[in-house]
Amino acid sequence: MNKSVALILAGGVGNRMNLTIPKQFFVVDGLSVLQHTMKAFQQHMLISAIYVVSSPEWHQTVKKQVQEAGITKFAGVIQSGENSFQSARNGILAIAKTESENTVVLIHDAVRPLISQDIISSNISVCLSRGNAITSLQSQESYMQVEKKGENKDIETYRYILREDLLRAQTPHTFHLKELKQMVAEAEEKDITYSQSIFTLACELGHVPLYPAKGEMINFKLTLPSDIMLFQAIINQLSE
Repeated sequence: MNKSVALILAGGVGNRMNLTIPKQFFVVDGLSVLQHTMKAFQQHMLISAIYVVSSPEWHQTVKKQVQEAGITKFAGVIQSGENSFQSARNGILAIAKTESENTVVLIHDAVRPLISQDIISSNISVCLSRGNAITSLQSQESYMQVEKKGENKDIETYRYILREDLLRAQTPHTFHLKELKQMVAEAEEKDITYSQSIFTLACELGHVPLYPAKGEMINFKLTLPSDIMLFQAIINQLSE
């Protein structure tokens, strides 16, 4: 049976939050955002190990929070990179030293703390049956495609994209470790040092098709101060 592990990216700075600490360490309802996220993977019966990617100055904090939250599946903290792509790359190369190539790896943003058990199950199931899984939601709105013209970069639009043709990607992005290693190696060969995510890298390198896994509205990314307030409100509602 394939082993499934979580690779949690927690190396971000979170400048838009206007906090004195990275948002993944901000405490909400008695736990840091990272602890909430780790607990979701801790609780899932098919997740056997949890790896965290974080900047070196926060490694001891990560380890302390692991103990405080009772994360028994914690398998190590890995040094982050200059951006999320480099952090994911570092994580993949690090776990490749101890995990088998058939391992299913769920790469997840630490600042999506409301990931559900259903999302984790869907990612594992779709990856095992189709080869990969990208957490996503069907778009509920149509989109305009824009062009920026002139010295002032004025926005103009001439085209629209039907909502039926769009999915909104979340995380986890889930692949077998063997394919992740291949993508990292190919990116290095092509001197690719940045991509928005592992799924966009897969598209750039031709590792397609990609297959959608179950997403949920509350699996949102904490980006702005209002997101913290929404996160707190949801936790309060769920605990009633």
